[in-house]
Amino acid sequence: MKLVKELPISIAKTGYLSFKSFSSKDLKKKEQVPVIVSLTSIPSRLGSLHLVIKSILDQTKMPSKIIVWLNSDLKQSIPKSLKNLENEYFEIAFSNLNCSHRKLIHTLEKHPNEIIVTVDDDFMYRSNFIELIYQCHLKNPEVILGNHCVNLNYDDKGNVLPYKTWRQNSAINSKAKVPVGAWGVLYPPNSLHADVLNVDKFLELTPKADDLWFKAMALKNGTLSLETTVKPKEPIPIANTQRVSLKKVNLGQDLNTKQWNALEKEYSLKRLILD
Repeated sequence: MKLVKELPISIAKTGYLSFKSFSSKDLKKKEQVPVIVSLTSIPSRLGSLHLVIKSILDQTKMPSKIIVWLNSDLKQSIPKSLKNLENEYFEIAFSNLNCSHRKLIHTLEKHPNEIIVTVDDDFMYRSNFIELIYQCHLKNPEVILGNHCVNLNYDDKGNVLPYKTWRQNSAINSKAKVPVGAWGVLYPPNSLHADVLNVDKFLELTPKADDLWFKAMALKNGTLSLETTVKPKEPIPIANTQRVSLKKVNLGQDLNTKQWNALEKEYSLKRLILD
């Protein structure tokens, strides 16, 4: 968290959501859009996960369902702040997987014909987040949408350049955009290749990069990814949730580049992007 800039708004949003209640009766009165919000979490963030869920329940347009996928070992560790939110709109589900990919793949299995929006477990989302990304979907119904994207970058010989350059360069073409999960990503039905559910493959190739796995499966399926043009303000970080972070590991060791190279070797993705 960029303390000077983000801490005051994080404290304010945390206070607001902490004291706000959400009854099924009140939620039924809200206008809904036909999307399922799907996410996962880790033990160190369970204590603040209710803030993420409340930020989705507090939307101007409600999703039809919110599902959080947790590792099965956590069944007896669910805090009351999260458990008390369960209702017909919010479900806590469990998985034997211990990786970030579970934020999407199980919901894909369970609801293959639904629009799915993924979010991260360390941010509180702006109240117009769902409304805006759904409006963009209606205009672009067959593409994957991200509120923030990076752009795959290659050198003159076709070798992928380090991930840090992906955030700096303009897109080679529309196929090179990679949605960043933290800002929210919308997946239309049937937008990802069937291999997306291949657990052995994604654990082998992208054990710490679910966003890259989903991008590869979009390319294999011939689905474009676009950045939304009308978007909410950036999501608000939850204080003290960044101590354990895949982002830090991936950036520090340049694992994103290494994992994309593994995907490239397996699926010849460069050809799909540059041809």
